[in-house]
Amino acid sequence: MLEWIFQLIPPQRIVFVGLGTIAQSFLPLLSKVHDLSTLEIYAIDPKTPPLIEYFANSFGLKFINSAIDQINYRDILVPILGEGTVLINLSTDVSSLALIELCRSAGALYLDTCIEPWKGGYDDPTIPLHKRTNYHLREQMLSLKKRLGSGVTALVAHGANPGLVSHFVKRALLDLAEEILGDCKKPSNKEQWAILSQRLGVKVIHVAEYDSQISQKSRERGEFVNTWSVHGFISESQQPAELGWGSHERSLPTDASMHTDGCGAAIYIEKPGASVRVKTWTPFNGPSLGYLVTHHEAISIADFLTLRTADETYRPTVHYAYRPSDEAILSVHEWFGNDCMTPEKTKVLRPGDILSGSDYLGVLLMGHEKSSYWYGSILSIEKAKELATLNTATTLQVAAGVLSGYLWILSHPSAGIIEAEDMDHEVALSYISQYLGELKGVYSDWNPTKNNPGTFSAIDSDSPWLFSNFVL
Repeated sequence: MLEWIFQLIPPQRIVFVGLGTIAQSFLPLLSKVHDLSTLEIYAIDPKTPPLIEYFANSFGLKFINSAIDQINYRDILVPILGEGTVLINLSTDVSSLALIELCRSAGALYLDTCIEPWKGGYDDPTIPLHKRTNYHLREQMLSLKKRLGSGVTALVAHGANPGLVSHFVKRALLDLAEEILGDCKKPSNKEQWAILSQRLGVKVIHVAEYDSQISQKSRERGEFVNTWSVHGFISESQQPAELGWGSHERSLPTDASMHTDGCGAAIYIEKPGASVRVKTWTPFNGPSLGYLVTHHEAISIADFLTLRTADETYRPTVHYAYRPSDEAILSVHEWFGNDCMTPEKTKVLRPGDILSGSDYLGVLLMGHEKSSYWYGSILSIEKAKELATLNTATTLQVAAGVLSGYLWILSHPSAGIIEAEDMDHEVALSYISQYLGELKGVYSDWNPTKNNPGTFSAIDSDSPWLFSNFVL
């Protein structure tokens, strides 16, 4: 850990909204940064974790057993917010925008891992489909940013993905620049990053993740098993599939729509994200199939790398391609087969539940003269256990992203509302590189038409980087 971190003035109080897997995994990392006995630490959650006494005794945690909703959130939070407070929102079904505005009025710093709506915002059938997208949530955030202007920092969508992967994209672009152009000068603003991406010929970016962690015990029938929040995974799985839409694309996918407002960087498909499968590639197993689950970074990265000139617009196609753990895949399959009913049982795998495996979390940049380049974190369950108690490979990558964001907002307390793309990627990664296992870049000659047996007429080998070649 960098020496200067220990010189940071700690907050007086930290408030966690949500005490699920990630909050529990983050606390051991936080204890390496601060003497927690000098802080007030609150956590608010409707469910009492089994280890609540451990958190109270080890970290001085004060637990408030309550669900936060539109009616009570002010009553619960106002008494414990104020200057010198950091609110870390790691919940579901609690509006990020409401909490950001509340923190602004109280002078409190704010951090979350994704932009959440109030309960029903993802799946209420009375809400139009386009308003259940991450694109819509992000546009609401951008409107709030414009309305509130400068002030106390609120960092949105900064866990692993979204969050760290935006920093991986910048690192990968610089690696490619050195390899292809012989030029690795770091851009200093949004336009320069977009120009670099265009010069390199990047057409497609996948957030390409392969979770190879294997459970000690097979899942039971009716049980939804995951390596992180089950509710969070189900929520994003049933949102419409979304992707940043590249300027090289020729035609919209079946059942896809453009947005009529906002930045215009993304489209959505009128299908649940976990029902749309795409070809992708990671260092673990080479080619694989991932779910096109909606994520904030698919839109924010695409928007960040958009370059508009008088003659043309450049933008890569950007989306998440998620290959979850084997148990999670089986869970999703059964869940869809059961008409997406709430699972009878749920289980988040903890360190003792996992036999072996790693989480390969990275970004796959495609279409340039080197074909494909994956850059990211390769973290094994064994290494995760060694680095931080209570963590699996997946939770440590996310918790490290939260720690990076936390240290950033402490160091930049007056930045207003910001996203990962607004940060210096080298600084953000330097905070937490020791928790990410092996940070590695891997070149590949893979593309989605490679080794095509010729049985699918939709394949366009002359234009391999079209989205139509990736989607099944």
